[in-house]
Amino acid sequence: MIHTTNYINTFIEIAEDCPVSQAETPPEKTIKTLALLQYEQILKNPYQYTSDDIIFECYALKNDISNDERKETRILFFSKGQPCLRSSSLAKRYGFGIHHNEEGKVAIFPVESKEYQKFLTDPTIKKVKAMRSKKI
Repeated sequence: MIHTTNYINTFIEIAEDCPVSQAETPPEKTIKTLALLQYEQILKNPYQYTSDDIIFECYALKNDISNDERKETRILFFSKGQPCLRSSSLAKRYGFGIHHNEEGKVAIFPVESKEYQKFLTDPTIKKVKAMRSKKI
C-alpha cells in the first residue's frame, strides 16, 4: 500500500503553541535543517509540488540519495506512513501557513500576511491546525 501526505484544497494553520506572531525564516546552519530545506523548496516553487514531493525531496537531500536511486527509494519511503506537513516546523515554529490547492500543490504564507487571513475566512477551504510542539 502506498501512503500519502497530500491534502486537497486545505490550509494548514500555524500551531496553537507557535511561538511567533510574525513568520521567521528558518536559520542557516552548517547542515541545512529539514525546516530550511522545506522552506526553500516551497518558497522557490509555489504550487509546483505536492506535499509528498516536498517531503520526499527533502528526505532525499538530507540522506544524499542519488537521482538514479530516487524512484525506487520513493516507493519504499511511501510504503510506510510519513509525517505530513502538519508536523513541519514551518507551521509549528516559524509561523507559516501551508496551502494545498485543488491539485494538492503547496505554497506557504506568513501568518501576518493578507493571504493567510484570506485562507482563514474562506469557507470553501478546509482548515487544519499544525501539530502542537508541546503536549498539553
